[in-house]
Formats: sequence, structure tokens, C-alpha cells
Amino acid sequence: MPPAANRLFACACLALSMSLVGSYVALSKPLVAAIPVFLLAWLRFGIGGLAMLHWLRKPANEPPLTGQTRRLLFLESFLGNFLFSICMLFGVSMTSAVSAGVIMAAIPAVVALLSRAFLGERIAPRVWGAIGCAAAGISLLALSRPAHTEGAAAASQWLGNLLVFGAVLCEAAYAVIGKKLTGALGPKRITSLINLWGFVLVTPLGAWMAWDFDFGAVQAGTWLLLLFYSLAASVWTVWLWMTGLKRVPASQAGVFTVMLPVSAALVGVLVLGESLSGIQLLAFASALAGVLLATLPSRPEP
Repeated sequence: MPPAANRLFACACLALSMSLVGSYVALSKPLVAAIPVFLLAWLRFGIGGLAMLHWLRKPANEPPLTGQTRRLLFLESFLGNFLFSICMLFGVSMTSAVSAGVIMAAIPAVVALLSRAFLGERIAPRVWGAIGCAAAGISLLALSRPAHTEGAAAASQWLGNLLVFGAVLCEAAYAVIGKKLTGALGPKRITSLINLWGFVLVTPLGAWMAWDFDFGAVQAGTWLLLLFYSLAASVWTVWLWMTGLKRVPASQAGVFTVMLPVSAALVGVLVLGESLSGIQLLAFASALAGVLLATLPSRPEP
């Protein structure tokens, strides 16, 4: 495959990964209403693990896992799967949704900065422009939404904002660590091993929640939605992200996080019947402009 086509394929994988994340986040509302959060996470990792059992086997051309790679796999799962979910869920419960959305707009910038600090990647001026467009787009999108937690106590707002920023750091670390892992392992093996660690980490809390949960009360449609959520969250999105990271610098890959709120809002409009305002359209234009800046081929250096 020519280098230009290779890069285009990688960018498409990154964009599709974040679009799927936004879609299943929007469609997971009935799941959270029917199944406790930790039990939901446990079932998600379990179903995803069953679907990826054959991916756990080490390919013949892959070197054995080193101590550093094992530590990176654990950190990738602990930060990107386990801790991110806890920080985000509890953070949003303490602050407003508007504040959380504005804080999450920092993800592309934090990814670029961490890539510079830990991977030594140069941040080109055009990538800085893409980061600015992405942040502006997500900020506009967040400001266009009503605050769902206006009654939160003022004393706990700062803690909620701090937890949401913790989720931003977790997501940025996920992107940077993933870039390191793609140099040692294939996307399928990374996806399966990260999911296995996630299952291990959440098992104590998940098993505790399952002890007295009435599984018979869950409707058939909810089980089907759980199957989609599990495969999308544990298998498809991670594999797509790791595949894209093999060919795109982490600082540029972080820009594709703009697709998460964009796709979530589109699902809300097209599936849940929500209205789309002019400021939301402006946010989409700004976010997509950032993606365009990040993905256009660079001029060859003399």
C-alpha cells in the first residue's frame, strides 16, 4: 500500500474509533439505567474477552513480552479503561455537564504535550492549529448543552472539575502509552491483553454488584444493546485506535478525539430526536476543520 494510502487508512481508523466511542456513549443511557456501572463494566470486559480469546495467542513473529511491555499494558488498561471511567462518572456527578465538556476539550492538547514530553514528537504549527480548532469545537459543543447538574453543591464543584481533568489525563496517557505499545505488539494482541487486565481490575467490584442483582429483570433489548456496547467498547474501538496509532504520531492522533462529542451529538439528533442548534453546527465545523488540518499530507521537506 502506498504511504499516502497507508496514512489515509490510519486516519480513517482513528476517526471511526472515536466515532464509535461517541455512539455507544450516547446509546448506553438505557444500559446505565438497567445495570449498575461496575457490573456493566464487568460484563463488558467479560463479553469482549470471550470474543477475543483467539487474539491472546502470541503470533510466531512476535517477540516475547518484556517487563517494560507488561507494565505498559497494565498502565494502558488501568488508566484508559478503569480509572478513566471512575473519574468521568463521579466527576460529572459532582459538576455540571457544561463544565465537564469544556474540560474534556483539553484532551488533544494534553495528548500533544505528553507526546512531546515522553515520545519526543515534534509538534508542528499546523498540529497546534488543529488542536486549537478541536478545542474550540468541543468547547462550543459543550457550551451549547444545558447543565444537567445545576443542583450540585458549590463546595463539591471544584472536586468534580478536578476528577474530570483527571479523566483527561487518563485519556491522554492512553493515547501516548498506546503509541509505545504499537512498536512492540500488534493491534489485536494489545486489544485482547488490555481487555483481560480490565476484566481482572473490575472483577471484585463487578462480582460484588452481581451478588444480589436481578438478572431476570433485564429485558431482551437491553441484552442486545449490552452485546453491541461490549464489542464496540472492548474490541472494535481499541483495535481501530491501535491500528491507526501504528502509522500516525500520537500528537496528531489526539486530534481525532473531537469525533467523540460530534458523533454523540449526531446520535442524539438522528436517533434520540434531539434538536441541533446553530452553535452546535459551528462546533462541528470547527472540530472537522481540526481533523482536516491534522490529516492533510505535509509538504515534502527539501
